[in-house]
Amino acid sequence: MSEQQVLHSIIEKGEIQTVFQPIFDIAKKQILGYEALSRGPKGSVLESPDRLFTTANEAEKLSELELLCRDSAIKHFVALDLPGKLFINVSPVTLLDPHHPRGKTLHLLDKYGLSANRVVIEVTEQDKVDDGFLLLKTIAHYRELGLSIAIDDLGAGYSGLKQWSELCPDFVKLDRYFVDHCDQSIVKREFLKTIIELAKATGTAVIAEGIERSEELRLLESLGIAHAQGFLLERPSNKPSKTLHDNRLSQLNLAGPKSTLQTSMVIGNLVLKQQAIASYTKCKDAHHVFEQDKRVVSLAVVNEFGQPIGLLHRDQLTEVFAGPYGHALFAKKAVTELMDKQPLIVDENDKLDVVSHQITEHEFDIRRHIIVTRHSSYLGLAPLRDILKHITEEKIRHAQHANPLTMLPGNVAINEAIEHRLRSQNDFSLAYVDLNHFKQFNDLYGYASGDSVIKLLADVTVQVCAASQCFVGHIGGDDFMVVFDGDDAELLCHQIIEQFETQSKAFFTPEHVKSGGYWATNREGQKQFVPLLTLSIGLVRPDLEFCQNSHQVAALATDAKKEAKRYRNSYLFVCNRRKPSAPVVRLAKSTQEMV
Repeated sequence: MSEQQVLHSIIEKGEIQTVFQPIFDIAKKQILGYEALSRGPKGSVLESPDRLFTTANEAEKLSELELLCRDSAIKHFVALDLPGKLFINVSPVTLLDPHHPRGKTLHLLDKYGLSANRVVIEVTEQDKVDDGFLLLKTIAHYRELGLSIAIDDLGAGYSGLKQWSELCPDFVKLDRYFVDHCDQSIVKREFLKTIIELAKATGTAVIAEGIERSEELRLLESLGIAHAQGFLLERPSNKPSKTLHDNRLSQLNLAGPKSTLQTSMVIGNLVLKQQAIASYTKCKDAHHVFEQDKRVVSLAVVNEFGQPIGLLHRDQLTEVFAGPYGHALFAKKAVTELMDKQPLIVDENDKLDVVSHQITEHEFDIRRHIIVTRHSSYLGLAPLRDILKHITEEKIRHAQHANPLTMLPGNVAINEAIEHRLRSQNDFSLAYVDLNHFKQFNDLYGYASGDSVIKLLADVTVQVCAASQCFVGHIGGDDFMVVFDGDDAELLCHQIIEQFETQSKAFFTPEHVKSGGYWATNREGQKQFVPLLTLSIGLVRPDLEFCQNSHQVAALATDAKKEAKRYRNSYLFVCNRRKPSAPVVRLAKSTQEMV
């Protein structure tokens, strides 16, 4: 049987396999949606999607095949009860085919009970389009139905930025070429930065697809690209994941942007419980809500599942209605026509410093609100001014106690970090990091070199711990403390030792490095051989039942560090003792209790 005969049989019998690949929102730790991918019957000559669609194009059956794939995608997406949005690939050639039946997509959505605002039409950029005006008209038709638009494979085809500017898509998906080994290419990195800036200016969400290496994902995340898709995260399947688990993020060394201040307050503490409006609400009704309460400046827009999909602002609606024909044109239209479709949405348990990073990265208007969710459902709004005010106050407070040399949090912040974990009964480990042979180095090479070495130790510690839930503090001098929330404390301590020993050699002369040290005079006036700089680290995992304050935990770490300093070379001493050595004495709450 020829390939065209197999194709005819597939279309006639509806023999299409549909698999789904999740598109993850790394910043919010949730699933944005799924791309539907079509395959031919298993074992057939057209099982490969490339061969399947090439054969359909050659046989002038592309329209029929795409309709069949669309039907299967919507049907199985609903049957699997997948969250988020459904991304469907559509070729511009099919969209512009005069024989392509109109209204079929809307019919399928009604048939399977899927809301139009949960569907994204992916228009591939690899096909040349001769009639740009007709394509714009067709895309406008899909928008009127309530569907979102995405440009697929941006940078791989004919029109690129021109198509972006004309179609004004809700999403752009970067071509795999620019993602592949982007961490090793300056050119690709600069291209990605440019795309991000354009996306900010146009209110477009960027999706990086084809991610296969954790290094690629870390770079993309650091650049501010929150939406990710690829084999590294999950391969296409007929039973895809419905959530993004924290343990999966930790395996990839991703836990969102970190701050050395480690603000403990979560965004949920600033939530204003304010009513939301449904996506089908008419603009005139939303305007009435604003008029009833002058204090309301923003309204969250939610779908039928109570999930936020946009934010409607009072000033935008008022400005439209103030126009000569604004009221007549928009009064009866749904609020989805005017709402902000790309608001910042965060979970109630997100830390304030993480949210602050997202706000500054995306340059949100200071007058606006952000949407806060609980288990992906709408919870309330948080004013940007309140968030930034709390962040500023927290930074000022920490700066007052920060070490002036490294600008890392000092003793007060370290104690607070430990006390917070003791109160919340969250298991943690504490490492006491200390330089060995530092005084002799300082005497020989000078205080400026000594300061540089301390800065190096701070930088190495922060960099090693950047991808984990760690708090890095500077006690003073050459002493540091690190609070670990994960189970990788020992591994990270060994990495700190290894990287510091390697990089600190740059501060010694080649002769001293070759000799492994140098001769110096001790306090008694005697000559002694001093090794190169090494580290002593004492690590303890306190027993939360018996350790009741930060001083007891710090004492355990100090004892462990003393044991580590018994060794000539760098050493990590893991303390097995988890309880304070002295009995716990309950302090009197008032002078009356002391009598």
